[in-house]
Amino acid sequence: MVNRIVLNETSYFGRGSRAKLGEELKSRGIEKVLVVTDFSLMQNNVSRMVIDVLESAGITYFVYLHVKPNPTVKNVQDGLMLGQISNVDAIVAVGGGSVIDTAKAISIIMTNPEHSNVVSLNGAVETRNKGLPLFALPTTAGTAAEVTINYVITDENEMKKMVCVDVHDIPVCAIIDPDLMQGMPQQLAATTGMDALTHAMEGYITKAAWLIPDMFHINAMALIYKNLEKAANEKDTVAIEKMAYAQYIAGMGFSNVGLGIVHSMAHSLGAFFDTPHGLANAILLPHVLRFNGKVCPELFENMGRAFNLDMDNLNEEETVEKVVSAIQELSIKLKIPQTLKEVGIPKEMIPQLAAQALNDVCTPGNPREVTIDDLISIYESAY
Repeated sequence: MVNRIVLNETSYFGRGSRAKLGEELKSRGIEKVLVVTDFSLMQNNVSRMVIDVLESAGITYFVYLHVKPNPTVKNVQDGLMLGQISNVDAIVAVGGGSVIDTAKAISIIMTNPEHSNVVSLNGAVETRNKGLPLFALPTTAGTAAEVTINYVITDENEMKKMVCVDVHDIPVCAIIDPDLMQGMPQQLAATTGMDALTHAMEGYITKAAWLIPDMFHINAMALIYKNLEKAANEKDTVAIEKMAYAQYIAGMGFSNVGLGIVHSMAHSLGAFFDTPHGLANAILLPHVLRFNGKVCPELFENMGRAFNLDMDNLNEEETVEKVVSAIQELSIKLKIPQTLKEVGIPKEMIPQLAAQALNDVCTPGNPREVTIDDLISIYESAY
């Protein structure tokens, strides 16, 4: 079997690493950029930390800041229009997964105008050209969008999350500066951190898993389990830095092997109810783990050891349950809602949610074959 890994050309890590952005842009002859961010990051001066670097480097910039938490086709179209009118040389994304995903779609269409209809990018699409150079500076420790070949855009007309997979969308440069993550509200830090943990755990047990991504996933799990509570609840600076690296490491893995039905089911919740992605993952993860544990309990033993749990002398069912219980306990400590009912999902919508999840691009990667009845049952167990 031939396996492939796609990563950024260049990445920088560490507090203050955003200062490298100016020299990276200038070394590539870039003079004019579109900054993609969101209103709250501008309001809280997080985006300003990056814009200051652009101004010091003498880079002309235009700002698009109307990105929603679950970005839409319209968000992409509006940002694209500004980029085209401004005739920019590159894109600088400052934000979480929603911002970086929007920037990826803009980047691709800028150099592949035949895909100006955003919905044409749904699924695994082989575009002809690399996207406009994209420089990604994440402000959350969760999605790892800065190192993945995936992006997710909501088609509001069809009430569907499009999972777009394209090697041409990966940022040429990722800058992981924990200073940009320091001010995350507790719930955002908690849910995006659980998103990162879901990436690591789903990536580790997916059908396409193999040696090198396994190494990334196990290390990411260990870092997240040890540091997430301190990062989110205590704002511990060392833990925040470890989370910044852990979510990137998880992204190095799952981007190259895919995910499973936690993400399929979360995508449906986001499409229909605008449920924040990390929150949806956090609620669904224990229930999907119990379902998948039936076919790969030996991998659960390895995950438990990554969490530093005592996994000796357990049968298969006990092994799975010990890992699931550890995840649930962590989620409770993070003050995350534990049921779909708590976040306002109407129970009568479960069959429709399940139908869409069944056809999601992440579903084929799940380690256990799944039917629509299985998905309904898992949603109901999470309700």
